[in-house]
Amino acid sequence: MATEAQQRPLLEARNVTVRFGGLTAVDDVSVAFRRAELVGIIGPNGAGKTTFFNAISGVQAPSAGRLLLEDEDLTGRAPHRFAAHGLARTFQTPRVFADLPVQQNIEFGLKFAGRRPRKYWLWGEEASVPWTLRDAPRILQLIGLAPQAALPAGAITPSQQRLLEIGMALATRPRMLLLDEVAAGLTEAELEDMARLIRRLRDELDLTVVWIEHAVTTLLRHVERVIVLHQGRKIADGTPREVTANPEVIEAYLGDEMVSEEAA
Repeated sequence: MATEAQQRPLLEARNVTVRFGGLTAVDDVSVAFRRAELVGIIGPNGAGKTTFFNAISGVQAPSAGRLLLEDEDLTGRAPHRFAAHGLARTFQTPRVFADLPVQQNIEFGLKFAGRRPRKYWLWGEEASVPWTLRDAPRILQLIGLAPQAALPAGAITPSQQRLLEIGMALATRPRMLLLDEVAAGLTEAELEDMARLIRRLRDELDLTVVWIEHAVTTLLRHVERVIVLHQGRKIADGTPREVTANPEVIEAYLGDEMVSEEAA
C-alpha cells in the first residue's frame, strides 16, 4: 500500500494553458504526479505533449494555470529552479556535448547539481544519494555505457546518445524524470531494453517517471498510468486497461495508432 507521502503530489499542474498567438497548444490541463509513479503520456502528433512537458519543466512559461512542485509555486520560474527542486528531463533530440568524452558528459551533470563526490560520504547531503548515482562510473554502469566512457559522445550511436542524456539527467540526482520520446529511432530490441531500463530506474531509485512515447504498445506494457492528450486537452487519465477501453481515446487516437503499429 502506498504511503501517505507517496499519495501526495510531487508535481501538480493546475489548469495549465499554453498559447502561441492564436493557437492554444495546451488547453486547461490539470494533472497530479505522485511519488514513485511510472506514467505515460500519449496522443497524436500536435496533441501538445512536448509543449506540456516544456511547461511543467520551466522551459515554456504557461499562459495560464499554476505549477506546484512539492507545494511550492514555480509558475513562470526558470528551468534551473525546477532542476534545483529535483526535476530533470530529456529532449526529443538528445542534447549531449559531442566533443567531450562520455564520462565527462556525466560529470557535467554532477557539477550542475552542485553535488561533487566527497571523501567522507557519511557527511552532508551525499549520504542520502543512492550508491548508483554517487559518481560518473556508477551512473555509466547503471545505463550500460561503461565500455564507452572514454569515447567522444559524438562517436557513439544515436541510441547510446539517448542513454547518455538519461545518464546526464540522473547525474542531477532528480526525484522526477521527464522522458520525451527516448525510444524514437530505436530498433524493436533496443526499444524493449529502453522500456526495461526506465522501469528499473523507477524501481531502484524511487523516481517519479513521466514518459512521452509514440511506441504506444510498448509504453502500455510498462507504465502503470496513462494520460492521453488530444488537441491540447486531456481526454483520459487512468490505467492502461481503462484508457484502451475509453471510447473517446479509441476514436481520437488509439484505434488508428494500434492498427498502424500492428501493421508495422
